[in-house]
Amino acid sequence: MRPESSHPLLTDARDVALFLALLEGLPLVSRPYAALGARAGYSEAEVIARLRDWRESGLIKRLGVIVRHRRLGYRANAMVVFDVPDERVGSVARAMCGQPFVTLCYRRPRRGDEWPYNLFCMIHGHDRALVEAQIRQLIETCGISDVPTATLFSTRCFKQRGARYRLTPANPAAVQPLLPA
Repeated sequence: MRPESSHPLLTDARDVALFLALLEGLPLVSRPYAALGARAGYSEAEVIARLRDWRESGLIKRLGVIVRHRRLGYRANAMVVFDVPDERVGSVARAMCGQPFVTLCYRRPRRGDEWPYNLFCMIHGHDRALVEAQIRQLIETCGISDVPTATLFSTRCFKQRGARYRLTPANPAAVQPLLPA
């Protein structure tokens, strides 16, 4: 029986199995695409071709890495927020992204007087003193000592995982045997 999906590129059981395996993340082996293929009945080259097709079609937006930084000894994690004038936010963000210790940088809308910040970045370090020094360096390097800022250190990690997507088949009964128990 051929499982059907609401997406034209998930047309058979192998595609569904590959998609579900991909949702679990890439295995940490020397040839992760070969390992995925072994789970879904594809060769390594076929997996790479399918992922390329899925990327080009928009079925998958991107492949990324989730680093479990706490397991690597990074205990101090800070979201640093800035109220950068709109006309400067692009150049400041580019300067922030050039810093090796900035792991994320993004713009968000301000939320009234309660939350006036529009530029956010994440910095991870082995200890709080290091992260505080990196924040001072960031402010100096980016020339933003004149803008309001706040630092929010993490106090607890509740959950960390990649995005999860639901398979919405046209024929759920056909896909059901492929889903993990």
